[in-house]
Order: sequence, then C-alpha cells, then structure tokens
Amino acid sequence: MLSLERLRVLHAIAGHGSVTAASEALHVTTSAVSQQVAKLERETGQQLLTRNGRGVRLTDAGRLLVRHADRVLSQLELAHAELEAHRGQPVGELLVGGFPTAARGLFPAALAELRSAHPRLAVRLLEVEPEESVRRLGRGELDLAVVLDWYNRPLSVPAGMAKQPLADDVVDVAVPADHRCAGLAEVDLEDFAGDDWVTWPPGEFCHEWLTFTLRDRGVEPRLAHRAAEHHTQLALVAAGLGVAVAPRLGRGAVPEGVAIVPVRQTITRHVYALWRQDADRRPSIRAVVGALREAAVRSPWDGGAPGTR
Repeated sequence: MLSLERLRVLHAIAGHGSVTAASEALHVTTSAVSQQVAKLERETGQQLLTRNGRGVRLTDAGRLLVRHADRVLSQLELAHAELEAHRGQPVGELLVGGFPTAARGLFPAALAELRSAHPRLAVRLLEVEPEESVRRLGRGELDLAVVLDWYNRPLSVPAGMAKQPLADDVVDVAVPADHRCAGLAEVDLEDFAGDDWVTWPPGEFCHEWLTFTLRDRGVEPRLAHRAAEHHTQLALVAAGLGVAVAPRLGRGAVPEGVAIVPVRQTITRHVYALWRQDADRRPSIRAVVGALREAAVRSPWDGGAPGTR
C-alpha cells in the first residue's frame, strides 16, 4: 500500500521543482523529504527522482506516480468537502492567500466576523502575490485565494477553479505635493511620460501590468524605484522621487507631501476569490467568501481619497 504522505511529498517536489522548495512548502527538513522519497522508491521498487545538475527531476515512473497522486489528492479534497457539507457547519482550518492590499483592506474585518460567527472555523491568512496564490492553490497548499485582474490584463487561472467577484478597486495616481499635476481634477497616464515611476519589483503581476499599460499608451516608462509595499511606494513619492499608481483598497491615509489624483479613463482592478472546484461544497469556503464580500461592501476605501496631504 502506497503511503499518502509520501505521495504528498513527491507531489510537492513535482510542483515546486526541487527538494528544498518542497521541504519549505511542507514545513519539514530537506532530509525528511529525501527520506520519504527513498521509502516511496522502496515501496514502488522504482527510481522516482534522478539528479539534474544541482537539483533533481522526475523519472518516467515518478511522473506517472505524480499523475496518480494528483487524482488521489483531488479525491481526498472532494471527500473533505462532502463530509463538511454533510455536517453543514463551517469547521476546521482554512488557509487563505491574499495579495497585500487585500490583506490590509479586506481581511481584518472579514476574519473578525468569521471568528465571531463561526468559532469552530480557524482561518489562517498568508500574504502572497496573486500569481503565487494561484500556483499554491493549484498545488493544494491554499484552500482559497483572493487575487486580482487589471481591467486590461487578466490573471492566468488554470482550469478546475471556481471564482467569485468581490469588488472593483479604483486606482489613482500618487504624485509629490509640488508636482505640476497635483490638484488637477483628472489626469491621463500619458501626462507622466517624462516622470520617474515608483513601481513593484520585476516579475510581479502589477509591475508587468504597469509597463504593459504605459507602453500600450505610447509611453516608455522610466522605472526609477521598485518596492513591494504600497506604503513604501508612497513614502518615496512623498520624498519627491517619482510618481506611482495608488489603488484605493487598503490604502489608508496617505503621507504628508503626497497628492492623489484620479485618472480620467478610470483604471480598475477586479478583486475576486478563487478556490478549487472540488472544494465547492465546503461550508467553510462559502462562509469565508461571504465574509469577504461583506467586508468589500462595508469598506469605504476612502482613507486616501483624491487630494493633497
């Protein structure tokens, strides 16, 4: 009989691409992962991994077993969902991923409501960027993810996912208080063709969106500074070091020396929840999605409304 936990280990190696990454995802040592693989190889009588430079790759037998592991783990998720649905109450532990501004703007109210309404449900939040959330959700490392699309740049979502829109987040431009556009009723992104931009690190979904959008409008972006946190970006703007896009979700009060200006052709981010379709019947999933939708409705998102501070 094959060990389920060892199948999980092999599945994690396939999903993450290395023993080290799998050990980090599973919160165990690399030695423990290697031992589990060795035991699984003895159980199957076949080599499942082979060295590939400094890393490893799956053998043909390993890839075959991972395909079966996919189905086994999916069936377990379905069984979990049906058992929870049979009980009819949101219970147990749910690990949820959320991008930073959603983690700040939606989750505090939603998690507080869930704790009060469903004391037997433990929801754990992991702040993680949208593309990584989707990957982790697909690998079974997250139960639910809050992600975003830009109005002109959809996020790639694999088959087998259920989706629930939560809100549309309007995006403004943050400029230094003495900037020529500070105080204007509206601006176009083309107005900042000669400005330095403060943006996200390369490779992040929002960074790729900004460069794509500016170039689509005939502007070659001057990317001067890169910071993952919106509050860091606004601090750099306040210091007069560039301009930045500033989503309203989770923004809060803007620092002194920053002016927030609306964009004439409104820029929006579509915020939504994702979960695997085989977990669709779980009351805990439905409870969390409901709480997030309620938090989105109640949140004014106006702590950094257009104006100067």
